[in-house]
Amino acid sequence: MIGFLFSIIAGAAMSVQGVMNTRLQDGIGLWEANAWVQGTAFALSLAAAWLVGTGRFSAITDVPKGYWLGGVLGLVITITVMLSIKGLSPTVAISVILISQLLVAACIDAFGWMGQEKAAMGLKQFIGLGLMLGGVVLFKLR
Repeated sequence: MIGFLFSIIAGAAMSVQGVMNTRLQDGIGLWEANAWVQGTAFALSLAAAWLVGTGRFSAITDVPKGYWLGGVLGLVITITVMLSIKGLSPTVAISVILISQLLVAACIDAFGWMGQEKAAMGLKQFIGLGLMLGGVVLFKLR
């Protein structure tokens, strides 16, 4: 149950953050807004790691090097969310983002990428994704 609660919080925070970052971009510029967003996240994350962290940074050498690129994806995510919200409405942009997330997550589950345990993807799951896509198309029709 706690996973559902965290998922709801994450989804709500991502939608609000996307709009906030886009408005910040309107005021100070794309890369400046990204630097501010990533910089404040870095500072707060470092403080949290120092205050309540239980891991150790020295263990990073034990993790496959490819996983170190998560921060790079943070840059890609922040920039592309701002640009998509600026080019579409927040609802359409976030809907397309969510569908993209689901498609990639389904591939990760189905093929067991990055050490994830394989999970079966059947016709029902693909119909669900198709219905979501249809919903975005209906929402976008004027």
